[in-house]
Amino acid sequence: MCGIAGEIVHGDRRADPEAIRRMLPCLESRGPDGEGLWDGGRITFGHRRLRIIDLSEAGAQPMTDERLGLTVVFNGCIYNYRELRDELSKDGYEFFSTSDTEVILKAYHRWGADCVTRFLGMFAFAIAEHASGTVTLARDRLGIKPLYLAESPGRLRFASTLPALLAAGGVDTTIDKVALHHYMTFHSVVPAPRTILAGVRKLPPATVRVIRADGTSTERVYWEASFTRPVLASEQDWIEAVRDKLRQAVERRMVADVPVGVLLSGGLDSSFIVALLAEQGQRGLTTFSIGFDSGGGESGDEFEYSDLVAKQFGTEHHQIRIGQERFLPAVGRTVAAMSEPMVSHDCIAFNLLSEDVAKHVKVVQSGQGADEIFAGYSWYPPLDGVPREQAVEAYAKEFFDRPHRDLTRQLNPEWLADRDVSREFVEAGFGRPGATTAVDAALRLDSQVMLVDDPVKRVDNMTMAWGLEARVPFLDHELVELAAACPPELKLARDGKGVLKDAARGLVPDEVIDRPKGYFPVPGIRHLEGPVLDLVRDALHAPAARDRALFRPEYVEALLADPNTPRTTLGANQLWQLALLELWLQNRGI
Repeated sequence: MCGIAGEIVHGDRRADPEAIRRMLPCLESRGPDGEGLWDGGRITFGHRRLRIIDLSEAGAQPMTDERLGLTVVFNGCIYNYRELRDELSKDGYEFFSTSDTEVILKAYHRWGADCVTRFLGMFAFAIAEHASGTVTLARDRLGIKPLYLAESPGRLRFASTLPALLAAGGVDTTIDKVALHHYMTFHSVVPAPRTILAGVRKLPPATVRVIRADGTSTERVYWEASFTRPVLASEQDWIEAVRDKLRQAVERRMVADVPVGVLLSGGLDSSFIVALLAEQGQRGLTTFSIGFDSGGGESGDEFEYSDLVAKQFGTEHHQIRIGQERFLPAVGRTVAAMSEPMVSHDCIAFNLLSEDVAKHVKVVQSGQGADEIFAGYSWYPPLDGVPREQAVEAYAKEFFDRPHRDLTRQLNPEWLADRDVSREFVEAGFGRPGATTAVDAALRLDSQVMLVDDPVKRVDNMTMAWGLEARVPFLDHELVELAAACPPELKLARDGKGVLKDAARGLVPDEVIDRPKGYFPVPGIRHLEGPVLDLVRDALHAPAARDRALFRPEYVEALLADPNTPRTTLGANQLWQLALLELWLQNRGI
């Protein structure tokens, strides 16, 4: 796990190594263990290293193989790198390290850009061909690892974070009106390739982009889960298949030259991971859970369940309690760690959790992704049985933060898109062939958009802020393919994630399986008061916010007068949604 950056120029110019050097400090938390830079004339790569596999200097990056004429920078982990290394060795390739980075280099030389289809893992990488000047950028199937792009005439820059691109300079920081519409509609999610800034884009998941020396480029999607139904004999077959695939996914993610822990919330997903690791013979496993002070009538922890799981499986458990003295300082720090504005209050929980976890381990497994692939959210059951032609309307009613007509009263006219672009986006997604039911269509869209740019990005940003690598077994692409093919009625059963609950039965305590759905409780953001409310008010009244004038003043003042009643469709605090965007923009000096 690392931070990568680079610049590619076209024509007779040389790339600017100083621009890369300006980016690297922004990536230091992602890679606190080392720094490197490669100047290839028209192409310059930079890297910050987190040592997880091959802790020696042989695994340092940017990594060059002069015999093959290739240089790579890579962020992520290839879980099957040992198997690929054996295969490549039989083909005559010689290795100078034991790293997965070098396996990517050799695999690219052997199979070209199609090498991505052979990788099991999470990755974002750039490979330069010395002779041709071609650069290939790639991102993993589920978008677990980020890759941001800033293009201008004759130049393309890339980085693991958006702020790194800003540090390089020359970025158009105008607010993208379409992205703003999505932010206000999709719980702060802006679908790729857009970001909230007009001058920054992101490479979509499961995408390879090939950039030639003359500046021309091609882009292709190399993977998508299919929501078509194979024939399995019985419901029990599905249950066993899910258990087997998750068992395999968890085992794959133990590949490391350092210890691996687990973020144990006490919910089904993380508890299942712990149970499977225990089943595989893992002893002395380190687990971590977090809790906050209560607020607004809401409990701030779920220690009852995480303690139960830790006791049953004999883990070395760390219960992390966060009081107000740590909470308020963490708000600004969390905003600073965001590559894009993310409204979820879970971000603060993950930031604080990661700070403490990083003192004990460098790698953790986490349960993110199960709700999006096994239909664990509240908006999926109302779509069950809805005719396919009515699916968009039903999804928008359940999922959108607000209808477009409300935005006309909340955004100032100059920032309002001239049509309902978010609904058009959903209509296009639902209109594609291959998802026959309304539930299938919603799960496909959510797994490609919301999953990538909410929970997955949240975990990446907040763990990497502390040099902690998070691995997500529920997003093993083979498990995702199985879940996509699973009949919706099996996923919706038992109040959601029915097939996963059945797969966990006998391994995970019944009290955890049968409990009401939980979440990362952070009352201090769900219920704004005291110093946090003061922070929100100051951000929305700041000169930068007044000059920008994104929101109608009457809407802002109404929310400040009643900070905790107005909620989005799914219950998020509307005031926090506005304030978070302004806090992020002001933190970036935009």
